[in-house]
Amino acid sequence: MQSYTIGQAARLLGVSPDTARRWADAGRITTHRDDSGRRLVDGRDLAAFSVELARSGDGAEDLSHTSVRNAFPGIVTAIKLGDVAAQVEIQAGPHRLVSLLTREAVEELGLEVGMEATARVKSTNVHIDRA
Repeated sequence: MQSYTIGQAARLLGVSPDTARRWADAGRITTHRDDSGRRLVDGRDLAAFSVELARSGDGAEDLSHTSVRNAFPGIVTAIKLGDVAAQVEIQAGPHRLVSLLTREAVEELGLEVGMEATARVKSTNVHIDRA
């Protein structure tokens, strides 16, 4: 499973690294240390926390407004696979984006919950790029 540094987690959550560190110190985000002593957040834990954070409205420091043609880097929070189609949800800071695409595309990208990905929005279409 993919893990994220505090800085990477902060960027995906749309907060400062200091805020992410405070949340980790307070036990809101579970972390572990790698061999070099860096604090890491498990991707699945970060995905769950990002959904909880967005629902609570807490912590979003920079709610920058962007045009519909921008990219939203975030974390995959849910994947629903059908026989042919799939639904992928990405939490990008305070924004929840949902993309409907083929199951084959999800499998080719190797998407999993907790993985970093970018939702690219153009008009009413949401495209997913694996980070």
